[in-house]
Amino acid sequence: MGIFDSGFGGLTVVRRFLSMLPEESIVYFGDNARVPYGSRSQGEIQAFVLEVAEYLVEQGVKALVVACNTATAAALPVLKETFSLPVVGIIEPGAKEAAMTSHSGEIAVIATEYTVNSGSYQEAIKKYNSRAKVYGQACPLFVPFVEKGKLSGPEVESAAGEYLSFLADTAVDTLVLGCTHYPHLVNVIRRVVGPELRIVDPAVATVATLREVLQKQGLLAPASNVPGHRFYTSADPEQFRRFGQQLLGFPMDYVKQVPVKK
Repeated sequence: MGIFDSGFGGLTVVRRFLSMLPEESIVYFGDNARVPYGSRSQGEIQAFVLEVAEYLVEQGVKALVVACNTATAAALPVLKETFSLPVVGIIEPGAKEAAMTSHSGEIAVIATEYTVNSGSYQEAIKKYNSRAKVYGQACPLFVPFVEKGKLSGPEVESAAGEYLSFLADTAVDTLVLGCTHYPHLVNVIRRVVGPELRIVDPAVATVATLREVLQKQGLLAPASNVPGHRFYTSADPEQFRRFGQQLLGFPMDYVKQVPVKK
């Protein structure tokens, strides 16, 4: 199974994947050398995504999971046109879950600048609830915090408080973590928004969607399969291993650096 992200964010999807599809093997690519994607142009993002996806397909993966909201917003249609294997993005599953569970009909999405400006979540949520009121808020410091291993502390708390202050003037009851890096900061986010707000991590719905796709196409691994996982990064492999193991809570036995175009 090929899973990729701009960096460490997609490991939140890997974590769900390991618990929901434990018999499947993972080939993960973190494009840490070019993170963040959120401030880049659509053309740049598409070029990066196609390069990474091509590499994963060469590794023999049977499906691709775009575990990056920015990449999904910018390049999902291009990926589906380019490759014949199943390609699953992360926005649609998360949007559907948010739309179906919000009682007030007011939903907030925090994401990268690119994802917010693309309107992808707004469009997807309204497919399932045409009356929904969707607020988008970019949180540009969150991805750099996670990539540096800064998951808590005064600086993170201050940024979260500033980004989420708009919620006080709304009837929002559901908050979508519209970037796969953000679940790494969920404890800080929860402290800021309080216990009542429902927080949606699209990773769970994305893995459930993938499982359905694999089942329909007869691609699920047998329950007896012994999985093996490989991790690739475009940056320092030892740094990726150290922090990646901390985030996932299990050893990464195979980590390799893959050079990419700048």
